[in-house]
Amino acid sequence: MDEHPDSLTSNGTWLFNSNTRYYRSYKHFVGKEEQKQRIALGTNVINHSWAQDFTLTRIFNNRWSFSIDVPVLVNSRSSLYEHGGQQRHYTYSYGLGDVSLKAYAWLLNPARARKGNIQLGLGLKLATGSYTYQDYFYTATGSKVLGPVDQSIQLGDGGTGIITELNTYYNFSHKFGLYGTFYYMISPREQNAVSTARGGTPSARSLANGSDIMSVPDQFMIRAGANYGAGKFNFSAGFREECLPAKDLVGGSSGFRRPGYIISAEPGITYRVNKFSIYTFVPIALVRNRTQSVPDKITTTTTGVYTQGDAAFADYAVNVGITFKL
Repeated sequence: MDEHPDSLTSNGTWLFNSNTRYYRSYKHFVGKEEQKQRIALGTNVINHSWAQDFTLTRIFNNRWSFSIDVPVLVNSRSSLYEHGGQQRHYTYSYGLGDVSLKAYAWLLNPARARKGNIQLGLGLKLATGSYTYQDYFYTATGSKVLGPVDQSIQLGDGGTGIITELNTYYNFSHKFGLYGTFYYMISPREQNAVSTARGGTPSARSLANGSDIMSVPDQFMIRAGANYGAGKFNFSAGFREECLPAKDLVGGSSGFRRPGYIISAEPGITYRVNKFSIYTFVPIALVRNRTQSVPDKITTTTTGVYTQGDAAFADYAVNVGITFKL
């Protein structure tokens, strides 16, 4: 949270939030180096991702709360290499994503800690979204085969995640303050048994380095910035890092994943009136880095040739939402 908890809540009430997130990833990176030739040659992958999150929060008192988040996802992915390399074709996925349940507690008594506080959150990410979603892929001969869509547009990862979260704020005055968020999801399951061969036969290389099966990775996010209030508006400016690490904290890290991180500048604006608020946040990418995965490292060791895969990143994402006090 980036504000005082009394701004929208009171004891024994409910909050409903609807958040829409959209991004288009199409620029390929190996490490921090953009592969500009991919766009020039038309061989880049283009993902469109739309997520609609519905979150219901119960405020028990001024210290404890509980929330449930239900995401609905719509994704499309177009490429040449997945479809015989001759023409660009699309695969799609849509439906329920992975539902999350979280409990929160303010460490300090909000009635006394008026300027700042720290909130801890603990929860579970459930495997409710399909991680075996399938669509048709074209072959070089023009025929079609049915297979699991790419990991980037699967609706879930097939694992139960342990969510840890820390939110904090400090207000220097009624108008100006700082905020920070740290989120880490631990995924104990190593792999989800879903093939990466898109309905075909896994390659010898993928079998050798373990990338023939999708992994279930950890994830984390860090946000920090400042807020300034002006009447019913609140303006914010901060930084945001989103990361999919190459190795997990718990369990193994083998299987296919595209590890990396993106650091963004994150401007935002919120309008509040009576029982609701409307907001927009637009993270704009500053640094994009596709790091070396475990299969990359295995291939590097076995062949003696340094190997590092690529990943497509977006220039920005758009988050628009509304929160109601019920």
